[in-house]
Amino acid sequence: MARTSIYLNFMGKTEKAFEFYIQVFGTEFISPVQYMRDVPVESGQPPLPNHEKNMVLHVELPILGGLILMGTDMLESLGHALTLGNNISLNLEPDTLAETEELYQALSEGGDATMPLQKMFWGGHFGTCVDKFGVRWMFNCANAERAEEIQQ
Repeated sequence: MARTSIYLNFMGKTEKAFEFYIQVFGTEFISPVQYMRDVPVESGQPPLPNHEKNMVLHVELPILGGLILMGTDMLESLGHALTLGNNISLNLEPDTLAETEELYQALSEGGDATMPLQKMFWGGHFGTCVDKFGVRWMFNCANAERAEEIQQ
């Protein structure tokens, strides 16, 4: 089922922030917290520094009205820098890869296609863009091949 969520970026403070949000909203994580150490290292890719391995890769917490709050830690070793404006994104999770591609093209037109849609290690297709008004968008079509099979 399609959903929209808010994605927050932190510099090493995601876990503490989400522990706070659990207290505020009285909810529990949708699934266990994923850490940077869980990302498979690709050939030729330098390993993460030890202090970044325990940073949060991804976390999901339901808050109000069916809205999902998600978060990750940005990594200095990859050149990430947190600035006002890049600390929050709207995350779209369409039901099909075709719809994901259509939304990605429409929202990135006249803006900046910061990460083209591509198949990811978790099996879905993921990409990011900043629209022509400076709004950051993330796209994740989980298990896109299975969703496309069901549609046919």
